[in-house]
Amino acid sequence: MALKSDLHEHVGLTVQEAARILEEEGPNELPSSKQRGNLQIALDVMREPMFLLLVACGAIYLIVGDMQEALMLLAFVIFVMGITLYQERKTERALETLRDLSSPRALVIRDGTQQRIAGREVVRGDIIVLAEGDRVPADALVLDCTSLSTDESLLTGESVAVRKMPGNASSAIVQPGGDDLPLVFSGTLVVRGQGIARVVATGEQSAIGKIGKALQTVTSEETLLQRETGRLVKVLAIAVIGLCALLILAYGITRGAWIDGVLAGLTLAMAVMPNELPVVLTIFLALGAWRLSRVHVLARSAPVVETLGSATVLCVDKTGTLTLNRMTVTALHSEGNLCKIGDFRNDPPPETFHDLVEFSILASQRDPFDPMERAIKDFGEEYLAHTEHLHGDWHLEKEYPLSPELLAMSHVWRAPEGDEYVIATKGAPEAVADLCHFNDSQHKEMMSAVTQMADDGLRVLGVARSYFREPGLPGEQHDFNFEFIGLVGLADPVRPTVSAALQDCYRAGVRMMMITGDYPGTARSIARQIGLLQPDDVITGPELDSMTEEDLKERIRTVNIFARVVPEQKLRLVNALKNNGEVVAMTGDGVNDAPALKSAHIGIAMGGRGTDVAREASDLVLLDDDFASIVRAVKMGRRIFDNLKKAMAYLLAIHIPIAGMSLIPVLFEWPLLFMPIHIAFLHLIIDPACSIVYEVEPAETDTMNRPPRDPQEPLFSRRVLLLSTLQGVSVLVVLLIVFGVSLVRGHGELEARTLAFTTLIIANLGLMMTNRSWTSTIGKILRAPNAALWWVTGGAVVFLGLALNITFLRGIFRFSVIHPVDVAICVSAGISSIIWFELFKLFSRVKDKKTKLS
Repeated sequence: MALKSDLHEHVGLTVQEAARILEEEGPNELPSSKQRGNLQIALDVMREPMFLLLVACGAIYLIVGDMQEALMLLAFVIFVMGITLYQERKTERALETLRDLSSPRALVIRDGTQQRIAGREVVRGDIIVLAEGDRVPADALVLDCTSLSTDESLLTGESVAVRKMPGNASSAIVQPGGDDLPLVFSGTLVVRGQGIARVVATGEQSAIGKIGKALQTVTSEETLLQRETGRLVKVLAIAVIGLCALLILAYGITRGAWIDGVLAGLTLAMAVMPNELPVVLTIFLALGAWRLSRVHVLARSAPVVETLGSATVLCVDKTGTLTLNRMTVTALHSEGNLCKIGDFRNDPPPETFHDLVEFSILASQRDPFDPMERAIKDFGEEYLAHTEHLHGDWHLEKEYPLSPELLAMSHVWRAPEGDEYVIATKGAPEAVADLCHFNDSQHKEMMSAVTQMADDGLRVLGVARSYFREPGLPGEQHDFNFEFIGLVGLADPVRPTVSAALQDCYRAGVRMMMITGDYPGTARSIARQIGLLQPDDVITGPELDSMTEEDLKERIRTVNIFARVVPEQKLRLVNALKNNGEVVAMTGDGVNDAPALKSAHIGIAMGGRGTDVAREASDLVLLDDDFASIVRAVKMGRRIFDNLKKAMAYLLAIHIPIAGMSLIPVLFEWPLLFMPIHIAFLHLIIDPACSIVYEVEPAETDTMNRPPRDPQEPLFSRRVLLLSTLQGVSVLVVLLIVFGVSLVRGHGELEARTLAFTTLIIANLGLMMTNRSWTSTIGKILRAPNAALWWVTGGAVVFLGLALNITFLRGIFRFSVIHPVDVAICVSAGISSIIWFELFKLFSRVKDKKTKLS
């Protein structure tokens, strides 16, 4: 194929002019965002609430002299900072990746000669030469071209290559997307033909550069858990300081020993301070990220693991996410018969379609870049294998390229021993019909078939053939006598797992929206195939531009399909959903998705097909590009939040009796129940219970059959706070009865401590078990597998038995000898403290069943 104009007609810039423009406008690359150094990232990490809580706990233990606990927490601080530094540093590379992508090598004409230069040295006004397989180095106006088509899915999300046509100085600068535009765009790929173009925009002024600028200005939003943790830090600090001050005052006033009061206050801080809280938060999220990786989801931001469970809207980019981003032949139409292509290897189409496929291959390049031609070649070589319809030994004599006036192309072939030319043509059905000189009846019949195929979201090509015996080939395709063969329908097929995954989303109360750069008809077809709700209600990009923010906020509540959307509009849609109070998860794989991925509460990029830019801007990466993995991730997120809430409820409940039994004996001038050894023993149970037992707890049976939790629901909702407090108070009341009765009966301090502490251990184990589920009763809970629970329970019982029965340990713990009847009393008292909660769960379940039946 030759260009209409000679390359020597284009002199281009001089080397001096190019150097001057490069100096004035800068290199053809995206400006790097202001890089954060390791020190800056470390400072940002130090401002995180979870980090502050870890440091505060470690500092308090250091002050009270508990060096072991302090060093353990501070070591954990260093570990958390190291992991976070690594993740944050990786995120900073997003714009660097984008810059590398947008700066390929370029062939330019300067001083009238062709020169190969670095893409970053291309300047506005340069003449660039483009050929199949080239990456376009800058936005440019096409001056001349032959069958030039480019793949702009990187910018638009549209999977099909678009045609280009020559323009002139008066051609307007337009957005990427659509056929017959006179502009090519930086970062896109030439899939067919060749051309000459003059650069009109470089660097940040190009279409891809504007996306980079948008990505710089988008800030990630704090997750719900981060905001909740911030509030928790303040509440805990105030509560602990208040309790310590109260104890110091009470001790000093009632006993006159102020120094002992300060020490008692610090002991109370050591007992009450839930040092497990920051560890639990961090471990749950870190292990949650590890568990997600086992279902092929990489979490790049730990806090987003929990946010997954509260997602209310999933914004999906069609190309490469719902579809395979690979064109395939899906339908053939010939002689009035329509054949839909399924598993053609086992169920091939009838032989009547052999000619249609044969000539569609002959009308394509031998080694095509174009996705549709590649699909035709792949299908045809398998379908026609071992037949006489493949012609690897034929010689291509001439090509008639596509033109704006005739959207069809022809290849002229000659067989090695043939005495005639064989001409194969394919193109827009209307253009092929024109070449075949259809009458009205034939044209109407063909368009009826085209409409039927297009309604299914197919790209339709017409195919025709001709034979020519004269010595010289004519200059126009119209000079051949074409015979119409049929129609070929191609589509980007839907991923086989999408439909079932979408239904899982609906059952879980998660709404899906399709946001695509493709045409409305194609989007509707995909929506019907996957079962998307309201598939006929579509808003296009131009319609979106004409909407006010208020109009958009209202329409976006019900419309699920947005077609012909450009990158800036994707970001606007995500922000509109956020303004409506939705928790937004956004999937995508192209550069065009990066700003929206970064702005969404949960950005989900494709790991296999996705660009580095999308991956670096996202929170999650689907390692297998499987849409169903998103649903598994949502379930995992809900399980993590449920278990985190259970662990927090248990922590709150168990610290109430610990705090109460540290403070009340001081106020009533009773002997102290706890000493540091008792607190250490309790933590041997509490620490693994909240960080391991609840973390491995299986998901509740209704996890994916309930709507997402309210985005405003805190980790400690009023219901959780009330029930946890009541659990803790019930244990405290039981302990006070056991401790007080023992003292009143004159059993002495050692025996009272022995009975009360044994009762507390039993009650602690009871709390740990009953809080495994707030819906199932203890019988069902004990049948659910949880090996960690039994290891912790067994260890606690064995260690308590040793402390009660070995004289040396009994002396350290200041226990008395315990009798079988005392053990029975303690076990009964400990179990009685949780019986009311089991009855409450049973009553709630019966009430819920009655509500559903009514």
